Amino acid sequence: MNVRCHVTAAGNFLAWLAGEDLALGTCTQADLERWMTDAAFRYRDETGHFVRWSVQHRHAHGLTCSAIRWTGPQGTIDSEKRWADARRLLNDDTLPTADRVAGLLLTLYAQKISTISQLTVEDVDITGETVAIAFGTSPVILPMPLGALVRELVATRRGKAKIGTPDDAPWLFPGGQPGRPLSDSQVGLRLHKIGIRPQQDRSTALFTLAAELPAAILARMLGVHIQVAVQWQKASAGDWAAYAADVSRRQPTQEPT
Repeated sequence: MNVRCHVTAAGNFLAWLAGEDLALGTCTQADLERWMTDAAFRYRDETGHFVRWSVQHRHAHGLTCSAIRWTGPQGTIDSEKRWADARRLLNDDTLPTADRVAGLLLTLYAQKISTISQLTVEDVDITGETVAIAFGTSPVILPMPLGALVRELVATRRGKAKIGTPDDAPWLFPGGQPGRPLSDSQVGLRLHKIGIRPQQDRSTALFTLAAELPAAILARMLGVHIQVAVQWQKASAGDWAAYAADVSRRQPTQEPT
């Protein structure tokens, strides 16, 4: 029975991809989450196993099955630590640039380690003094000095096994194996070494963003499906639809004369 469930889950997902004119190798996290919010979606655990197997064997890239299940922060929400970490990463030039950028993308933009490790230079747009990065469908313009750090990383990135110039490597965080990025575990270890707790710190960032931003903007900025962003928003009590409805019912205040 268990084997049948695994085969059914894989078959359902592949059939859905084909119906959307997508392939396993080109499926994005937003596509996966769109499937996970479909009324026909079944076998969550089995689909997760198939996705992890596909990523491990390089049939898919940068996919995880955890985002839609986010129902609130893991651990204590510590906004003060989040901002203290961000200030330290922005200002401490004794830390490696790659670690500073990875940590800031996690603490400020709630990016998963699996997303960070798969970023390429093509995801970064540098136009004059403006530096933008694409996590989803809408590029995010990075504030300074984070923009300057990303610009520096693009120019100087080099993995341990890399020989030659950074122009030859597509990855923003090249790894020790030629042609491969840093693995998720390596990124996580490097962040832990500089005092960043990836799971809890991302959860704090996600909770804060979901409470402050409308779901549509959150989805475009973070590269998730709109229904996932709505679920995050409800979990954080940042329901903008309810807020807008409440505002519309209020009596307009009279301007002072």
